[in-house]
Amino acid sequence: MRLGTRLALGLGVLSLAVFAVVGTALTAYMRDYLEQQLGDQLKLIQTVQAKDAAAHGTVRRKPYYGWYTAVYDVTGDAVSLRRPADVPADTRPLADLARAMAHSDTELMRTARIDGEGTYRLRGCEVEPGVVLVSAAPVEDVEETVERLVTVQVVVFALALTALVVFGRRMLRRGLKPLSDMAHTAHGITSHDLTEAAARLPLRADGRDGGREVAELRTAFNTMLEHIDDSLAVRAEAELRLRRFVADASHELRTPLMSVRGYADLFQYAAANEPAERERHLARLRAEAARMGVLLDDLLLLARLDAAEVEAPLRTADTDLTELVQQAADAFRAGRPTHPLTVTTRVAGPLVLRLDPQRIRQVLDNLLANAAVHTPPGTPVTVELDATAGAVLVRVADAGPGIPADHRDRVFDRFYRVDKARTRDRGGSGLGLAVARSLVRAHGGDIGLTSRPGATVFTMRLPCRGRGLTDR
Repeated sequence: MRLGTRLALGLGVLSLAVFAVVGTALTAYMRDYLEQQLGDQLKLIQTVQAKDAAAHGTVRRKPYYGWYTAVYDVTGDAVSLRRPADVPADTRPLADLARAMAHSDTELMRTARIDGEGTYRLRGCEVEPGVVLVSAAPVEDVEETVERLVTVQVVVFALALTALVVFGRRMLRRGLKPLSDMAHTAHGITSHDLTEAAARLPLRADGRDGGREVAELRTAFNTMLEHIDDSLAVRAEAELRLRRFVADASHELRTPLMSVRGYADLFQYAAANEPAERERHLARLRAEAARMGVLLDDLLLLARLDAAEVEAPLRTADTDLTELVQQAADAFRAGRPTHPLTVTTRVAGPLVLRLDPQRIRQVLDNLLANAAVHTPPGTPVTVELDATAGAVLVRVADAGPGIPADHRDRVFDRFYRVDKARTRDRGGSGLGLAVARSLVRAHGGDIGLTSRPGATVFTMRLPCRGRGLTDR
């Protein structure tokens, strides 16, 4: 059974219970009111009839049609009816009330059934000692009035209950329509193919009806869909990057493997077995093997840095970052004499941080090598060391042609190179910046990039968890 139907039926049952309570209370109140009115009429009439009985011995004035009046002489438990009297054939209820009235100090009133007549309201009063006046009024009118009231209540309450259930169900259905729309949207999502690489969920729950609670549910539902969309987009991007990574890694490993295989095949020929020729080929084999070794080391390092359940492969120690930058600068000047290098330190004294000196030195070497490889000879390179509140900044800048805007977001991707030519003298394997960012993030920092023609700046940010910093 649908929720709207169950709510409508529940509302109907609750309304039925309310109507029953209200009808019972109203009927009981009306019955008491009418009986009280009837008693007041009996009292008023008996006031006149008592005077008539005292003056004439019996009541000569006729009461209302259907009413009865009797005057009894009471002696002990014996009662005798004075004649003439307007009484029914069955006078036992009247005689019993007269007998009880003779032994009571207050006026009595009771309801009794008279055979052949019906139910009557009896009232007794003492005219004088030993003489009791009893009046009887039929309660048929009261019963008929109550029955009519009950009939009217049943009809009206039934119509009201029917209208309440019908119109309430329509209103509930209209109020629950946003939920039905969301259910329809959910069914549409279940039929959507989420296995596609670029799967998206264009469906959304729209509308403004349903009240605040439904609006909150709709917002939460749409937020969930947005989250699913984002997750699917991230998954699709991750799958695309994985395929690209596998393709690039296969290509990078295939080149030196083909070289090793080719030089190994040369040994099948006699010329390759000559000492000079053999040594030359062995030297090339060792160079290609070393190339594969460096590539595999970088891949293994990235895999270890990416594994969240494995501790980062760092060997931290208190290290003077200023001295580490100076060592990297000296090595760069020795290996890249065609690129003038300037080192600027904005921190007074040693800058001691808790870090892995070999890994940070590897990052600095990668950034400096990247600046030299992608700029023409003679391009100046600068290294700036600075300290801010809670962080140390190392900026490596060059005055080269810059990085095109459509490549800046991907320069830290693995095997990605702005120069698509796959030669090691123009950008290497494309793992240098990826390794650098992963190492810096393992230290709790990050690397950022800003580039324009004539100014490309890589900024390494490391958190300050050491000593030796001075205020600027």
